[in-house]
Amino acid sequence: MAYYSVLDVTPTTDTWIPDYLPTANRLVAKHGGKYLARTATHEQVEGEKQEAGLRIILEWPSKEAAMAFMNDPEYVPHLNARTQGSVSHHYLIAAQDDLT
Repeated sequence: MAYYSVLDVTPTTDTWIPDYLPTANRLVAKHGGKYLARTATHEQVEGEKQEAGLRIILEWPSKEAAMAFMNDPEYVPHLNARTQGSVSHHYLIAAQDDLT
């Protein structure tokens, strides 16, 4: 079953970004992921306002693939740098409809 990573990321420093991007790009592809959106162009249309610098959506072939990316030893130091240099929230969402 496909899974989606949905993130909101607001950098508090940009020092981590130059090293993060090429590594994350390569490792997302290695684990079968695909970026669907990475943008600062977003608009919240419902609910209590939650600011975010970037909204990011990735598609994964499975939960296992998403977790393999997150736990990849090459990615872990970049993940740590991102979480220390930003306010980030990451949601892993199953491609299923529980309300039918």
